[in-house]
Amino acid sequence: MMAFGLIALIAGAASALMFASIVSGALISLVLFYLAPLPLMVASIGWGPLCASIGGIGAAIGLGALFGVPYCIAFAVTVALPAWWLGHLALLSRPAASITPAAATEPPVEPGIEWYPVGRILLWIAGFATLTTIAALLTLGTDADSIIDTLRRGLMRILRATDPQAAGEAGPFVDALVRIAPAAATIVAMMTLTLNLWLSAKVTATSGRLRRPWPDLMTAELPPMTLVALCVALAFCFTGGLLAIVAQITAAALMMAYALTGFAVLHTLTLALKSRTFWLGSTYAVVVVFGWPVIAMVILGLADAVFGFRERFLRSRQQPPPLPTS
Repeated sequence: MMAFGLIALIAGAASALMFASIVSGALISLVLFYLAPLPLMVASIGWGPLCASIGGIGAAIGLGALFGVPYCIAFAVTVALPAWWLGHLALLSRPAASITPAAATEPPVEPGIEWYPVGRILLWIAGFATLTTIAALLTLGTDADSIIDTLRRGLMRILRATDPQAAGEAGPFVDALVRIAPAAATIVAMMTLTLNLWLSAKVTATSGRLRRPWPDLMTAELPPMTLVALCVALAFCFTGGLLAIVAQITAAALMMAYALTGFAVLHTLTLALKSRTFWLGSTYAVVVVFGWPVIAMVILGLADAVFGFRERFLRSRQQPPPLPTS
């Protein structure tokens, strides 16, 4: 029990230090800030959600005592809560449906274990990315105009500090950045949470403490109602005000979830290619370097959700080849 508590406190202290490093202003602190959930996720997956909850509570209290209540709340909402809950979902399981033997003489088949689907974990990650982005924007103001004005003043202040001459001519550019900033922040939050969960699972699997088999990521798919939620969010994007900003954040998170399932579809559809590694590597490189080609992955994920490309492809691979005719 003492070792369990020590691991929880170490994980919480590591996450708190990585989260608080952002006050230093150093460039490396930005990387540490985004990786702050990693120690708590490792504790949650390797030693259980209780370990992560103890470490997260201790870290939040410590940050609140050192830096104030806002840091405590921010850490609890953006780091501790997602790390604890996603780690819990990664280990969530239930007995699979029992299989009846084909014949009475055959021995009964023991039911296996059904683990929480990867697609639903992606949906939870999208929810946390939406929650953290909305919470961050509400610290800038309680209505759309005040949030946009605060973002614009912040960007103009940065431009004046870097290039005072260009700041006066960058008005339209700054306005465009302000409009896409909420969606961009949601995408960053979505990708960093996904990366943290994948890294924490890899760390626990390498150490031998991962208590579930590594999931087949190619089978990841979102629940059917996710497409309905995305359509509703896109419709509300054209309303205006704070509701439109919330809808844009939600739509960006769900589209990134479909982009991740699009990569899963790509991994499945390239199984028959001899140069599969080259095509996959090239696709990832293009997306990382340019960014905007991720739209193709979003379209692929949406198309699979509507038409079921993966299911048809896998079914065709399982069918035996036709017999030769004489």
